[in-house]
Amino acid sequence: MQADQIRSIVIAGGGTAGWVAAATLARVFRNTGPSITLVESSEIGTIGVGESTIPPIVPFNRWLGLDENQFVRETNATIKLGIEFPDWLRPGHNYFHPFGPVGAPLDMVAFHHFWLRRRQEGDDTAFTDYSLNAIAARMGRSAQPARDPHNPNARLAHAYHFDASLYAAYLRRQAEKGGVKRIDGKISEVKLRGEDGFIQSLTLADGNSLEADFFIDCTGFRGLLIEGALKAGYEDWRHWLPCDRAVAVPCTGDGQFQPYTRATAREAGWQWRIPLQHRTGNGYVYCSRHISDDQASADLMSRLEGPAQGEPRVLRFTTGRRRKFFHKNCLALGLAAGFIEPLESTSIHFIQSGISRLMGCFPHRGFDPRGAAEYDRLTIQEYEQTRDFIVLHYKATTRQDTPLWRECGAMAIPDSLAYRLEQFRSAGRLVVNSDELFTPASWVAVALGQGIVPERYDPLADLPESKVVADQLANLRQMADRVAQSLTTHRDFLAAANRQQASARTA
Repeated sequence: MQADQIRSIVIAGGGTAGWVAAATLARVFRNTGPSITLVESSEIGTIGVGESTIPPIVPFNRWLGLDENQFVRETNATIKLGIEFPDWLRPGHNYFHPFGPVGAPLDMVAFHHFWLRRRQEGDDTAFTDYSLNAIAARMGRSAQPARDPHNPNARLAHAYHFDASLYAAYLRRQAEKGGVKRIDGKISEVKLRGEDGFIQSLTLADGNSLEADFFIDCTGFRGLLIEGALKAGYEDWRHWLPCDRAVAVPCTGDGQFQPYTRATAREAGWQWRIPLQHRTGNGYVYCSRHISDDQASADLMSRLEGPAQGEPRVLRFTTGRRRKFFHKNCLALGLAAGFIEPLESTSIHFIQSGISRLMGCFPHRGFDPRGAAEYDRLTIQEYEQTRDFIVLHYKATTRQDTPLWRECGAMAIPDSLAYRLEQFRSAGRLVVNSDELFTPASWVAVALGQGIVPERYDPLADLPESKVVADQLANLRQMADRVAQSLTTHRDFLAAANRQQASARTA
């Protein structure tokens, strides 16, 4: 065993970020590694709007050892198959971003090129009519995907809507079983070592001090350690993502449990609708230059589907990222690391990918800066690729009805996104790395949904005879429809999970 291994870790802050980190570390080290302490104050609330997720959470939860049915019961979760986007291209227009593949490649040529060919030949079938997820979402279907890759059900990709505070509590129980120690306390001071500026200890309001080799900052937007003490710096992206506030409030649900998120474009931003078992989460993400907090709150309250379950809460944020995520002996996670608005539900994923990435760059007590540099390189890459995907939604609009949308349509965009769009517009060519968070199918679904139709398609898609292509696409569409029809309804899936809970209580 190497002599300079990390002996102690302190996680500053709880909430989803803190308890994801704690549960992960507890699972990795299994009581044989460093001591793990999490300090959080019951006096400080959490942001708690991250109730919608994307598919990578499924294998992450599985790796943590969480049973999906129990997880659904413990967090009041529902299944999510994609996101509906009303009014983004123009008022009255609607498109769907489904998870999972759309269609299937033919002769090694990407499916969307054949769809473009058929469109040119007069076939007006929507791109997402070839998506199992989109069809199942419209039907209100939901089933646990088959593990057998040869089973058509295995193409059903899913994520969850859930109560973030219940998820944090669930993970806390898992982490504490794994040996994580929790301290209820408020951090009053971060002490640095004089010789190198590393964090030495955290002083709590009651005078107690917590020393550690390694610190993980989960203190939210404040970034109490990474920014307040270590001054890691922040890169502001508001010139590309202009929304800087959100107002959130839950309401009574409509009882339909739709298996998808809805993100509706509004006058000065967009409104989310997230159906949970016990409520519907609602929020209005907006640009404060174009609407006041009071007006945004009033607009949101007037558009609820049921009685509000509380008062609207305004959140202020600056989209962007830390210039350094791993600085000295501190790693920033969650909102302390950065914030890209929740349009594509990436906030919880960034927490989980961040703590997972740490496992490939885990430090020793000497804190070789090359490990931190590689962590930052990979994390910056993920943040910037995701930023480009979100900016696409704002830039590709024909709306001219309000100042915000006129600004977005005219704004300059990152060079990396501009290049992607040039390639796609010219020939349907996708510039997407194999390890990117959003797949080629996602980029195509959103680009087409936002009105970007390529001028040409791959010449190789012209090689098969037209009837062969038409028959193959018809078969793909019919197969997706048959599989969707065979799936359990979302309502029945949730009822079965709750029956299991009732049975467990009476056993």
